[in-house]
Amino acid sequence: MRKLFLLFFLCHAAFAVDATMEIIRRSGVLPVIDVSYIDSGAKTKPIITRVHKMLIGDLKVSGHFNVQEQSETKQGIDYADYKTKGVHLVAKIAVRLESSGIVTQLYLYDITTEKEALNKRYSVSHENYYPLLAHKMAVDINQYIGAPSIDWMERFVLISKNTAPSIAQIVLADYTLTFQSVIINDNRLNIFPKWANKEQTEFYYTKYLDKPTLFKYNIQTKTNQQILNSQGMLAITDVSKDGKKILLTMAPQAQSDIFLYDIPQKRLTQLTKYAGIDVEAHFIDDEKRVMFVSDRLGYPNIFATGIDGAEVVEQLVYHGRNNNFATAFGEYIVYSSRDSDNEFAPNAFNLYLASTKSDYIRQLTIEGVNQNPQFSIDGETVMYIKHTPAQSSLGIISLNYNKSYLFALPKGKIQTIAW
Repeated sequence: MRKLFLLFFLCHAAFAVDATMEIIRRSGVLPVIDVSYIDSGAKTKPIITRVHKMLIGDLKVSGHFNVQEQSETKQGIDYADYKTKGVHLVAKIAVRLESSGIVTQLYLYDITTEKEALNKRYSVSHENYYPLLAHKMAVDINQYIGAPSIDWMERFVLISKNTAPSIAQIVLADYTLTFQSVIINDNRLNIFPKWANKEQTEFYYTKYLDKPTLFKYNIQTKTNQQILNSQGMLAITDVSKDGKKILLTMAPQAQSDIFLYDIPQKRLTQLTKYAGIDVEAHFIDDEKRVMFVSDRLGYPNIFATGIDGAEVVEQLVYHGRNNNFATAFGEYIVYSSRDSDNEFAPNAFNLYLASTKSDYIRQLTIEGVNQNPQFSIDGETVMYIKHTPAQSSLGIISLNYNKSYLFALPKGKIQTIAW
């Protein structure tokens, strides 16, 4: 899980990018990439400058490049000139407007091998989708140099966003929150979204009707399917890899417990039966066990039990006095822990990375209210919500490189996210 970037360079001796990678391996520095755009007139200038800026940001966030920012350029390449400047890669982008939407062309040149590495076309139907063009280009450039995957940049984020008291929308966004599209907006409280599949074509969410009700929404067909409802609380917290089982927090009898729902068989199984609070369940250990948050110690902490609910409950985390959010990937857990106890000011909640197989603990954030952590699909990156008195932001933490970035939500407050 914790791969070192330079090891990837050493493993790519068989590819066309050999010479460039050999230089990087010897020097021990990141590859220098020059990023510019080919001006094609006044009509495309606004969109191409935005795509250009987003691509530069993506490459910086990846942590895999030393990015040089250029603006306008001409088509073609002078390899000798770039070699004297110590540049390893040159990316040039062009944009044109078609009846079908926005079309972007990426030209990537490997200066060391003096070859055109990529010549690829990307398109979206509307200019509001322009961040997706940049994310796809960044993923392809990153893949060319053989660096650890940044495919997570292409994945959509589901956000439950408060717009008024007791009213929340479900919004589809990119990781920078630059692209946003409202999916569910009916003047009701729509919360706890969770992707139903890896393809990100369907998601679950809770809508408050006469009682909390779980729905499944298909983005492609724009259809809603009611799954079940419950008195009290109802929140989906995880989906099995095959999509056939989901974990729920429900409170049909006042206190919340963990439930497993088999979708094909429409069978609900209660996994915990505790007089206090059990919430935030996630599959662990190849889906043979369930991790969850409980106040069994008199304060929220992280525990685990068997998928059948028959095993003895085991404490997983021994650090912190209020660990109220948690997520898992493999043997690793990221949880939110209260690091202050201030009666007259907001308390700090920071994120920590821990292992279920050792005493390893690593602090990921240092201040503020940091909650609702989510692992990327490869486990190398963590997304989370950061709350301040002024606004909510999405945070991105690269676990390999100890780098973090924040992307603020201009309006509204983020309640929960799904990645």
